[in-house]
Amino acid sequence: MPWRPVERELRSAGGLLVAGVDEVGRGPLAGPVVACAVIMPPDAPLIRGVADSKTLKAADREPLARRISERAMCVSLGAASVREIDTLNIYHATVLAMRRAVHRLRVTPDHVVIDGKPIRTLGLEHTALVDGDALCYSIACASIVAKVTRDRLMASLARRYPAYLWERNAGYSTAAHLAALTAVGYTVHHRKSFAPVQCLVR
Repeated sequence: MPWRPVERELRSAGGLLVAGVDEVGRGPLAGPVVACAVIMPPDAPLIRGVADSKTLKAADREPLARRISERAMCVSLGAASVREIDTLNIYHATVLAMRRAVHRLRVTPDHVVIDGKPIRTLGLEHTALVDGDALCYSIACASIVAKVTRDRLMASLARRYPAYLWERNAGYSTAAHLAALTAVGYTVHHRKSFAPVQCLVR
C-alpha cells in the first residue's frame, strides 16, 4: 500500500509527521476495544504487504505487526475496558481508546488521520477517512497492530475461559460463542450492554 494523497498533502503542507489511528473490537460481545496510533517515518521504505487488517490472514498480520513496530517512529496503544463500554456505550468507549492511544505517543504528530467519520469529541485536529484502513498507509499500519494486540489478548483470556473459543472468534458473536453463553452463562469479560448478553443478565 503506497503513501496516499492525503498523507503526501499533509506532509507537503508542513505536517511532516502523520499519526494513523485505528481501533478494533467495536462489535464483539466480550473483551475491550483496542486502538493504536502509529507514526511511520515519512522517508523510509514502505512495508510490503500492509493493507486493511480485515483483509489479511492472521499468519500475515503477526509478522507485519512486528515489522511495523520495529520501523515506526513510535507506536502506542489505548483501550477501553468492558466496564467503560457498558458505562459509556461502545461509541464513546471507542473514542476514549483512540484518545488514549494518541496521547501516549512519545512523539507529537503534526496531524492525525483516523478511520471512519470525524469525531467531534476526540479533542484533536484530525482528518477522517471512511474505509481509511483500506485507503491510508498509516491507518492500515495502526489497524494491523491493534488487531494483533487484541487477538493476542482474547487468546490469552480463552485459556481461562475455554468454553467460548475466544482464540478463534476474538469475542465476536459466532454460533459457538452464543451456544456457550446459553450453556455456561457470561463472564466478567462480557459486555452486559450488548443484547445477547443483556438477555442473560436480566
